[in-house]
Amino acid sequence: MPKRILIADDDEDIRRVIRWFIESRTTCKVCAEAVNGIDAIEKARTLKPDLILLDYSMPAMNGIETGAVLKAMLPKVPVILFTSHDTRAIESAAISVGIRAVVSKTDIGRLAGHIENLVA
Repeated sequence: MPKRILIADDDEDIRRVIRWFIESRTTCKVCAEAVNGIDAIEKARTLKPDLILLDYSMPAMNGIETGAVLKAMLPKVPVILFTSHDTRAIESAAISVGIRAVVSKTDIGRLAGHIENLVA
């Protein structure tokens, strides 16, 4: 059975591209999409995905805040922050709440490797 991924990004076009990328370049399947952090938390609680991919800049809660809640709720589920705000400060904040990797949206090619390594 393929590993299941939850994608959270407020941009529908980005979610569509990420879904296509994940399902064409990895052995995983997207089990759900969330439009913001609160939606991601609700869907993660219900679906218990194998990996969660979060955007940093989302309405209601950003990716760091959402990641902190998700790691407390599902501590064994790896979380990746996928962001266009690729700074050391954001990376440090992400790691400090338990997010396993930060990948720049400008470097989508690295995403497949991180996903495969974290769900193996």
